[in-house]
Amino acid sequence: MSVEQETREWQSVEDKGPLLEIRDLRVAFGTSGSQVDAVRGVDLIVYPGQTVSIVGESGSGKSTTAHAIIGLLPPGGRVVSGSIRFAGRELATASRKQLVAVRGTGIGFVPQDPMTNLNPVHKIGFQITETLAAKGIARGRAARAKAVELLGAAGVPDAERRADQYPHELSGGLRQRALIAIGLAGRPTLLIADEPTSALDVTVQRQILDHIDGLTAELGTAVLLITHDLGLAAERAEHLVVMYRGRVVESGPALDILRDPRHEYTRRLVAAAPSLAAARVGATRTKVAARGESGGPAEVSGPSEADGRTEDDESAVIGESLEDGGPAEVHGRAVVDEGAEIGGSTEVGERPENGGRVEVHRRYVIEDRLDAQRGAAEDAAILVAERLTKRYRIRGSLPWKSTELAAVEEVSFQLRRGTTTALVGESGSGKSTVAQLVLGLIPPTSGTVTFVGADVSRLDRAEQAEFRRRVQPIFQNPYGSLDPMYSIHRSLTEPLRTHRVGSRAQREAKVRELLDQVALPSSVLARYPNELSGGQRQRVAIARALALEPELVVCDEAVSALDVLVQAQILDLLNELQAELGLSYLFITHDLAVVRQIADEVLVMRRGRVVEAATTDEVFAAAREEYTRNLLDAIPGRDLLVR
Repeated sequence: MSVEQETREWQSVEDKGPLLEIRDLRVAFGTSGSQVDAVRGVDLIVYPGQTVSIVGESGSGKSTTAHAIIGLLPPGGRVVSGSIRFAGRELATASRKQLVAVRGTGIGFVPQDPMTNLNPVHKIGFQITETLAAKGIARGRAARAKAVELLGAAGVPDAERRADQYPHELSGGLRQRALIAIGLAGRPTLLIADEPTSALDVTVQRQILDHIDGLTAELGTAVLLITHDLGLAAERAEHLVVMYRGRVVESGPALDILRDPRHEYTRRLVAAAPSLAAARVGATRTKVAARGESGGPAEVSGPSEADGRTEDDESAVIGESLEDGGPAEVHGRAVVDEGAEIGGSTEVGERPENGGRVEVHRRYVIEDRLDAQRGAAEDAAILVAERLTKRYRIRGSLPWKSTELAAVEEVSFQLRRGTTTALVGESGSGKSTVAQLVLGLIPPTSGTVTFVGADVSRLDRAEQAEFRRRVQPIFQNPYGSLDPMYSIHRSLTEPLRTHRVGSRAQREAKVRELLDQVALPSSVLARYPNELSGGQRQRVAIARALALEPELVVCDEAVSALDVLVQAQILDLLNELQAELGLSYLFITHDLAVVRQIADEVLVMRRGRVVEAATTDEVFAAAREEYTRNLLDAIPGRDLLVR
């Protein structure tokens, strides 16, 4: 029997009861001798036309469950036992030929990462026509016309032209729409959407999900939505299934679970979801203000009551446990000899490891010069941007034709010492360009950035080295700051060696102190980045940024790639470190829900300009600009809970 005949047979199955029914599903990876159970006895039902969402953190088994349904488990994965019935037919024991037949026309699939799932060497239109031809839906010119129609239906503007473009020529939102077009090309009765918007801005996310809702409603398609954001899930789905460590821990109507979660893990998800949370900065934020008033260091307390967590609460390490599945054991704080200048230059009489000369006073002379205009007030502006502008020349169709693009236009703001200012906006708003200008990575076209009174663009080489010590970045992807070939120990000691900080013994003590500050066990030092979870890698990136005891940290989408539980832990950590060390943060993000949890002041950017500047409370209580209100309205699940 041909694939097309198999497909028609699947489509002809009469609908009786549930469209998808999973019973006691178990999925494992590895061999029988070293088997890891990823899915453990999952039960799930999806009815025709219904939207069901599976919610959970990374490693919970939600994506593995989705991949098992359509027989796309990665190498080493297999269904050990259980039943997967779709339209009355068993998929768990179906042949490869039968699974190929059901994909596309029976079950559509929209994966998470467009750049991974779209072929970079084929045009978008070809990839859709290929799907149509494989399913016997259309060929030739008819397939081309259908591809353009599908792109238009998925919300791609100028679909005829976009069909002739390659994936890299489209924005992230347009690439995701192309995947939706492919997923719905065969008019499936069930669409599995695996984190379809996790890497997108909230406004684009809303547009994408609105299109999925509209198209599936028009086609009568059921949706299985995989996500880690409980707010998004509750807003879009009628029924929620919460997974934790391969098991379903709670399921039921979306609003019932949201408003009255029964399982402890579900309660943690609700508390951690930034789209649902009120300002959860608690005691650590007030300590910053207290420190500013007293002039002394702030003590760091345990987790706030607002977090619903205690010191021995398991939630403190969810998503951060080590490979053995147990909680991470945090060692005691390293004690360093008071006479050792851990943050200073090499002691007299010591020779650096490279055998060069020791310059004892050089660093402190430079530091005094940078501090000349600081003033006595602790709450003075540590960073000032004045009419900051960055323009690029964009080549046209002919070599002598070019246009000017204003990435940043007349941006001005002040960042007070010991506080957090957030830059918020969609992709292309210019916020990351501002971060690069602040870090001195690119020169401004006009305007100035001053750090404690010194113009960043006019520093000499020695002053630049000192500036690099005092201003550190934390990037969205830890791989951007962690060399995959370096052990964690080497990654943490590298900045200390580069800046000739302390002796070998002092550097070792400093590394252990850094691990203590970010709540990681010393056992991670021998590991490599790929051996850690996403949250652990980001903690290492934070530790590396703190190694040189900076005063200002630029966080460029530092939590946007993390699950909500891990995200909440990292935000709590940043708040605690700010309270303990008096750090100042410039926090770059596209997510206003996250801003509410960490920022004191907010700058909303659009098309290179600041359109609104206010305190965080003012922005959330009474945003003045329509664009800001649109960003707030786009936060998923914002109105589902009243707290």
